[in-house]
Amino acid sequence: MSAYTGTGRLARLALRRDRIKLGIWVLGTPLLGVGLAGSVSGVYPDEPSRMQYAETAATSVVARAFNGPIVGVDLGAVVVAETYITLAVLAALVSTFAVVRHTRQNEETGRAELLGAAVVGRYALLTAALLVVVAANVASGVLLGLAFAATGLPLAGSLAAAGAVAGVGVAFTAVAAVTAQLSVTSRGANALAAATVGVAFLLRATGDVLGERDGLRVESAWPSWLSPLGWGNQVRAFGGERWWVLALPVALLVAGVAAAFALAGRRDLGAGLLAARRGPARAAAGLLSPTGLLWRLHRGALLGWAVAVVILGFSMGVAADEVNDMIAENPAAAEAIAALGGGTDLVDAFLAAMLGLFALTLGAYVVQALLRTRADESDGILEAVLATAVSRHRWLLTQIAGAVLGAVALMLLAGVSTGLGYGLVAGDGLGHTLELGWAALLRLPALLVVAGVVTALLGLAPRWSVALSWAVLMAFLLLGQLGAVLDLPQAVLNLSPYTHVPSVPAVDLSVPPLAVLTGVGALLLTAGLAGFRHRDVPT
Repeated sequence: MSAYTGTGRLARLALRRDRIKLGIWVLGTPLLGVGLAGSVSGVYPDEPSRMQYAETAATSVVARAFNGPIVGVDLGAVVVAETYITLAVLAALVSTFAVVRHTRQNEETGRAELLGAAVVGRYALLTAALLVVVAANVASGVLLGLAFAATGLPLAGSLAAAGAVAGVGVAFTAVAAVTAQLSVTSRGANALAAATVGVAFLLRATGDVLGERDGLRVESAWPSWLSPLGWGNQVRAFGGERWWVLALPVALLVAGVAAAFALAGRRDLGAGLLAARRGPARAAAGLLSPTGLLWRLHRGALLGWAVAVVILGFSMGVAADEVNDMIAENPAAAEAIAALGGGTDLVDAFLAAMLGLFALTLGAYVVQALLRTRADESDGILEAVLATAVSRHRWLLTQIAGAVLGAVALMLLAGVSTGLGYGLVAGDGLGHTLELGWAALLRLPALLVVAGVVTALLGLAPRWSVALSWAVLMAFLLLGQLGAVLDLPQAVLNLSPYTHVPSVPAVDLSVPPLAVLTGVGALLLTAGLAGFRHRDVPT
């Protein structure tokens, strides 16, 4: 029997398991790309506005750190500068999570051992996962390139930009293949892969900030060449494409796969090369309660989110001081920021838009935290917990409270760090910190609605809860980020709870919408609790 026997069947099994998730990924990426490209073309419709943007992008340290270098003043170059990092980071994270789910998670749950009892080769499971994820990246990249071209951008540049995004996904597929061999848990493998994405972002940002400027073009310094995220910038889509750079992710894939196979041959099934840390001889007394257990399981993820929120918030606060200079001669950009932020003062509108973006992003934390309850149910952990003196009602309420309180803490950190960053460059650090901290907390009713939607799905439609929860959040994200810019009908925008949150500090506070959102969230939570109380566990 070959070490790869059964690879085809395992690949079909992975496709069957992830048909919805893969469909959202492969089709959602080009849709998101088209939406972002449409909003950019509306903000920078002519060459003078793009020239102003390119000048700012080349001179602003903040712009170079977050968007990377710009390669020209064509519309395609501006679209890439505004969309590449977002699409590339998403591709990296989705790829790593998919690889770990079909490798390390299968070992952790015992599926791999069960499959190994059949006619399956030693490397078949890993090979199948890699084939599926690489194929998904290629398919997503092809559709993204065609979608860009359909908006009127040149075909060569569109395919180069899409190849850069897909190349990042392919590169981090290799990274995840290695981390899945190192950690004994799927959570640990995902954490290592996510940390690698963070390091890659920092290397790219450092290289682009330290790069030398030649007119409007910036030649990135050497740290950018150490990062797969930096390689995508070096393709120079719409600016004299360098196709050979796309060979770098492929080379990393080959090296990573070879390393993963070598590491897989040196460990036992279910084990990791990094030894699991031994716990204390006696468990903490807090673990005897659902609250203590919840804190123990979620504290690592909460800390990671907190660090990312503080860094991004502070950076966005510093960038707010440059808003007037960045769009001084671009009425379309000013109009777009005003639409997103909801006010006429550009700095306040920018700050309000950033707080809104944080609220949208932290919706992912709420979904992630609450969906862990579904994972506990599927893995049999919940049955063991409910066999004790813990009631269903108490257990689910604890999960909801943990997710909501985590969102409160993260949203407050987002506002405080953004206010501190803006206050340090604009003066009155304490005043801006308090103002934006309060403004950030006003976004919590929208997050309560997100928590209510997930809880209702967990209680009433548990089998579909994972896919539908992420789909609803993605819909909120698209409406919140692109709805105002694309002038969608107000009836469509009203489907998102984020639409109804007053954009403080750009506008005055209005209490009734917040009260209505809180009521809607409470009703959804109540429905979810009632459904969970009366259904089978597990189901």
